[in-house]
Formats: sequence, C-alpha cells, structure tokens
Amino acid sequence: MPDSPWTTWAPGTRVVVRRRLSPDDAAAAGKPLTDVIGVVVETTATTLVLREDARGSAPPPRGHGPRDDAPPLVSVPLDAIVAGKPVPPRPPRRPASRPD
Repeated sequence: MPDSPWTTWAPGTRVVVRRRLSPDDAAAAGKPLTDVIGVVVETTATTLVLREDARGSAPPPRGHGPRDDAPPLVSVPLDAIVAGKPVPPRPPRRPASRPD
C-alpha cells in the first residue's frame, strides 16, 4: 500500500483510522471494523503506530482510581486500514461549571 495516505503521515499528526478486526476480535466485538484515534508515533513498512487519543481512554481525575500518565500505543497493521484521515487537535478542556 505505498500510495495510501497513511504511509506519509508525519509523526505528531493527529489522525483517525478505520481498521478491519481479526476474525476472532470481530466475533468478540460483534462488528468487523473499529476506529482508532491517535497521534502518529511511527510508520514502518507494515505498521502504523499511534499514541491513543480518545476521551474514553483519558486517565481518571486524581483520587478516582489508577492513573496512566502515558496513553497506550496502538500498532495498526497497514493492510488492516480501510480508511483514515488527519483530524484537528483536541479542543482544550473546559472547566466544570459550579453552581453558586
């Protein structure tokens, strides 16, 4: 897949990719595809490595369970990617409003 756009993304680019799951993972998830949003760490001849960047994977606030300071790395085989595109940076987090 040398002409696929995801082979040219520079490290640090925030992207979303849709990938095919393996048959076992697809059976467990009940769907054949899944999306991964993250920041490109590295692209090799066979793999796109992303640092996961999804709200659901954000660490809990202090005092609410274990914290993982570094989001997990996700290795996506290039031949499993069916679509992808760069996405804008995540908007800054807004402080919670407090009732008076």
